[in-house]
Amino acid sequence: MMEKGKISAFQMALMILPPIISTSILAVPAVTGSYAHRDMWISPILASLNGFFTAFIVYQLHKIYPKETIIQYSQHIVGRILGKVLGLIILFFFLYLSGTICREYTVFVIDTFFPKTPMIVVIGSMALVSAFAVRGGVEVLGRAAQLFVPIFMFPLLLLILLIPNFKPENMFPIMERGIMPPVMGAAQPMVWFAEVFLMSILLPFLTDREKGMKWSMISVVVALLTMVYLDIVSLFVLGESASDYTYPVFIVFRHISVATFFEHLESILMVVWVLGVFVKFSVFYYALVLGTAQWLDLSNYRPIVFPLGFLIILFGIWEYPNFQELTRLLELSLPFMKHLL
Repeated sequence: MMEKGKISAFQMALMILPPIISTSILAVPAVTGSYAHRDMWISPILASLNGFFTAFIVYQLHKIYPKETIIQYSQHIVGRILGKVLGLIILFFFLYLSGTICREYTVFVIDTFFPKTPMIVVIGSMALVSAFAVRGGVEVLGRAAQLFVPIFMFPLLLLILLIPNFKPENMFPIMERGIMPPVMGAAQPMVWFAEVFLMSILLPFLTDREKGMKWSMISVVVALLTMVYLDIVSLFVLGESASDYTYPVFIVFRHISVATFFEHLESILMVVWVLGVFVKFSVFYYALVLGTAQWLDLSNYRPIVFPLGFLIILFGIWEYPNFQELTRLLELSLPFMKHLL
């Protein structure tokens, strides 16, 4: 284990929370509502079962191999050759997802706020800042998560200002079309909950390993409550039309207006969302860099941080020709790919 840094179980929970919810904060009502309609709030409950199951399995493997990541102990489980092949698949998946995260972030920022900014500037700036954090090690990422994630979550409390605009009748009748629409709506959130799999990289660096299971489960519960909360608020404000918007939570924030001066809060949401994406991207970036160094049996992962960052930028630019292809992959292909892995 070439990384000497340590983090607490609480910091680990904060590090894996943005990968689960950063995308859902903007888009979960659109994703779940397109299938489940007014039952969209049920879908995250069903999807969270995948998160609890993944956290349980990863922690049980960690108990058997407490000082190794999945890149290392996969060779003990299936043999050196097959373990190397499995590790390479996992690393490619981390690389692919890192590029996807960059592209999602870039599409939102450019389409919403900076339509004339070149894509390479947005992707490159995020990758460069994250590269310095990754070079700092797991302790730096843990402290960044401890600082940024509470700020990232705080604006969601501002949605209570919309209580006078709530229409609870938008929720009824519940399960009018049966259980299958919520099940279909749970497919994409299951992908987000599966990202608790990042524990397999972080668990060996815990100072309080016996609390790893507890805090991983807490992170899944917090993600579940956040998704249900956003679905219900969007449903109460926008009704079933929430699924017609690309970023419905962003639209909901535009409805906040107190005394005609406390408004336009979507800009605050955008700023703190960038903090969440930074933590999410940095954790995936770190998993890719550390895993690659372990796969290659390197003594130090820092020399490959910037080369892999350049590769991530290329993937972010080349993966999708346009926003429609990105949306199609997120809705159809990526859930299958993650569940297959």
